[in-house]
Amino acid sequence: MTLEQLQKQILELSISDRWTLVQILLKSLQQETSSQLQKGNLSRLRGIAKGTEISSENIEVDYINYLTLKYQ
Repeated sequence: MTLEQLQKQILELSISDRWTLVQILLKSLQQETSSQLQKGNLSRLRGIAKGTEISSENIEVDYINYLTLKYQ
């Protein structure tokens, strides 16, 4: 069966059957995707969202420099 034939048959299903099919497909994709994730890949991302701490003095100096350049 080709993809086009499958699509044609799917569109002939009732709305509730199509929603059920969507849920089945999503569940299968989630299962396959989660099984493919490896701990090594996730551990490399640990801490990626950590921001660097900036002191208020640095922010003031940067802002003063910005304003000085802007209004020269």
